[in-house]
Amino acid sequence: MNLWTSLEPASATVDPGGSTTVRLRLRNTGDVVDEYRFEVVGPLAPWALVEPQSLRLFPGTTGTVALSFSPPRTPDAAAGPHPYAVRVTPTEHPQATTVPEGNLTVTPFTEMRAELVPPTVKGRFRGRPRLAVDNLGNTKLTASVRGSDNGDQLSYDISPSNVQIDPGRAAFLQTTLKPRQIIWIGSKEDRPYTLAVQRSGATPLDVAGTYVQRSVLPRWLAALVSILLALTIAFVMIWRAYTPHVDTTATEKPQEAAVGTLPPLPSPTPGAPKATAATAPAPPAAAATQGADADTDAGGAGGDGPGEKETEAPERTAAIAVQQKAAEDPGTSHICYRVFTRDHGWSDAECDGGTAGTAGSGEQITSVNIAVSKSNGTSSNAMVRNPTATGQYFPYGWSSAVDGADNYAGSTEKGAPYMRGFTIEVDGGNSTVCQTTYVHNDDWLALACDEPGNGLPFTYAGTHDNDPWIEAVRLTV
Repeated sequence: MNLWTSLEPASATVDPGGSTTVRLRLRNTGDVVDEYRFEVVGPLAPWALVEPQSLRLFPGTTGTVALSFSPPRTPDAAAGPHPYAVRVTPTEHPQATTVPEGNLTVTPFTEMRAELVPPTVKGRFRGRPRLAVDNLGNTKLTASVRGSDNGDQLSYDISPSNVQIDPGRAAFLQTTLKPRQIIWIGSKEDRPYTLAVQRSGATPLDVAGTYVQRSVLPRWLAALVSILLALTIAFVMIWRAYTPHVDTTATEKPQEAAVGTLPPLPSPTPGAPKATAATAPAPPAAAATQGADADTDAGGAGGDGPGEKETEAPERTAAIAVQQKAAEDPGTSHICYRVFTRDHGWSDAECDGGTAGTAGSGEQITSVNIAVSKSNGTSSNAMVRNPTATGQYFPYGWSSAVDGADNYAGSTEKGAPYMRGFTIEVDGGNSTVCQTTYVHNDDWLALACDEPGNGLPFTYAGTHDNDPWIEAVRLTV
């Protein structure tokens, strides 16, 4: 052994979103000048920066290398101790590689986000919005949910009312709103309400929504019934007051003709209607009451009648593509994906190793859409160009989706930064996912996979350099 090494300190602590520095001291105990290269290995490697990356030492001299760790303030920087190692490779004696080991403790932080889907619901007897709660911290989140409104006009049925959410995951709560008083007739009324997500010892997170309560009978139907009733009463009164006048052309016969075989015809009785008079038909407007209120008391924000325009067919997202693959081959796991570029928007969805994007085109990817089947869901996190530094930059945080649902990493907003790469895992890091990407002005990178059970629950697709970007993606599970 021609090298002595020491990590100072051997154990360090860092806050997510912050940074800490560990010094690696080494001495050339050999008898020749040697150059040493340094590489951080283990799960902390994406957050580590070594300066300098190589060091040349004369025999008997000592040098120092700075190891900077900058875990992002995202759920993937899990709270707790994280072992790491530094591979020190001598140029003159590569077989004498040394791997000093250290420990980095990431402090816990809590952060959550809640959203109503949809924020406005309509109904006559109930409304059914969903509350999505995202755990953006790096520790397990325990929270309870309750509803309230001004005037106690609504009752709330929330299922479940208490949730536990792992870091980087989301929970969906089904909420049923019921008005305490039914509006039988009249105009609709807006009833604002609030769902409060309460963590122990923290200020509640309030999410505002609106329940639009409709009347059971629409105003136009009530007006129509009133008009028909008035017309019916008027018709009956006119009919009863009308006395028909009967004219006849019959003349009295001569006296001598009074003797005959037939008796004379009786004269019409005054006040009786003519025999040819018929009962007037009911007004045709009465038929308009049939099927007048076809809309149900659905809790969503749907349309109000059959005159609604036919909706267009949805775009073919990764979720639709993977559902089709699962229907064709239900016994195999599948992954489908597509990419969003600034110039052309979303690409066609590709599956199981197909190429999404255009290699060598120069187009900049700003978002990736991924969906899996028979893989127990997927999670991902986009690393984009950092406009102020050259280190790791994960501004959006982890996003997750269950089997058959769309998961998005990055952003499709105008002016969004391009992606240098992204991390991805399936089955909560318990199953394997493999990837390769095409990097601008470079080539396809080597195929890489995560290592479930060996401390690497996710894989990173892309480049760690700040300026290049990815142009195409291939994924398999």
